[in-house]
Order: sequence, then structure tokens, then C-alpha cells
Amino acid sequence: MSIEATLERVSAIRQALADPAAMVGAAGKLTGGTEAPTAATTTAASSSASSFASALEQANASYATSASGVVGSAGISPINAENEDSPGARIVAIAESQLGHAEQPPGSNESPAIAEYRTATAGAVPGAPWCAYFASWVARQAGTPIGEAGQGAGAVSEVWSWAQSAGRAIPNGPGVVPQPGDLIVFGNEHVGIVRDVLPNGQIQTIEGNYENKVSANVRSPSEATGYVNMN
Repeated sequence: MSIEATLERVSAIRQALADPAAMVGAAGKLTGGTEAPTAATTTAASSSASSFASALEQANASYATSASGVVGSAGISPINAENEDSPGARIVAIAESQLGHAEQPPGSNESPAIAEYRTATAGAVPGAPWCAYFASWVARQAGTPIGEAGQGAGAVSEVWSWAQSAGRAIPNGPGVVPQPGDLIVFGNEHVGIVRDVLPNGQIQTIEGNYENKVSANVRSPSEATGYVNMN
């Protein structure tokens, strides 16, 4: 039943209830205005009241159902949190969780955490510079592995070569603004992760093997030679 039909039905029932004589018919009509109501009159009135209550309940239920249908037809659906989760957001969150992990001892390119980072790169060498290992590990954890076969990269040049072949390489230049989660490349020497871009254009980063640990840093846009789109 439509909302309009439901409201018309409720209005009609209320009008009938306001006129008991119309509800009970001839059997319940008063004679001369002085005759006491008969048993049939009383029963009919009681029945009418019960019918009204029942009809009103049905009307309310019908209205609720109709209203629900309106919401459904508008295409309203629960927000799926997964839809809001991007590869870049996952990369940043995972990188942030590693902040502070340091070499043991400093300068050794080794620690339990760094050994774990190497597991994301095929042919990783213990004791080697590990910024690309870190980026490869974070990317794999986020579900967007580096490399044609997801094998990771042990050198910055390998990261950039893969990015170029995959159409992900973005050479730095005027107007280029990276997204959170993109990789930030410094020639063939170093690679980090873009954490955010500040209003003044400075780039917040998270970098493995910066000052012997996973560090938060702030870079000038001019420092980067390019970016790798990971979104």
C-alpha cells in the first residue's frame, strides 16, 4: 500500500470514529434522543473501536514499510570501510608502524627487523643497504608488491626500472605533486615513502636506512628525482 493510500485510510477511519451513529448503523440509532443504547449498539461501538485500533496499527506498519522502500529506492547503503582503503593509505600505515626500528649495531645494515624486510626481495643480501628492501617489504605487506613478479627490489635503480616498465614512474618537475603512499626516489642512491605533502609543498616521508633506522623526515620537492605511483 502506498503512503498516500494509507493516509487516506487513516483519515476515513478517524472521521467514522467521530460519528458513532454512522459506525453502528440503524441498529444502534437512538430514538428521540432519549433511548438508552441497546446491547447491539454497545457491541457495535466496541467492535468499531477495536477495528479502528487494528486498522491504525496496520496503517502504521504500512507507512513504515513504505518509508523503508523510499530509502531503498534512493540507493542508500551502509558505507563499506574497505572502499575507503587505498593502496597508498595501507602503505603509509604499514610504514608508520615500523618507525624507530634501527640497525643493531648502528652502521651494520643489520637487525631482526631488517632481516624481515629482506624477505620481501628475492636474492636479498645480508648487510647490504636496505632502503629498497624496506620499500619492497612495505609494498608487499600492503598488497602492491614491487617487481614484475612481485619479487621486490634490492637497489633503487631496480625500483625505478620496474616503475618505468609498469607505467608507474613519474619524473619530478614543475607541478608534480606525489600522493601519500607513493615512493620518492633520489637518483640511484635512495628511496623512501611519501607520507604526506604539507601546505607549503614540503614532503613528509618515511625512509628505511635513513640515519641507520626507519625515520620520519621532511624533504624539499627539489630533492626528489622522481616518484613511483603506488596508488
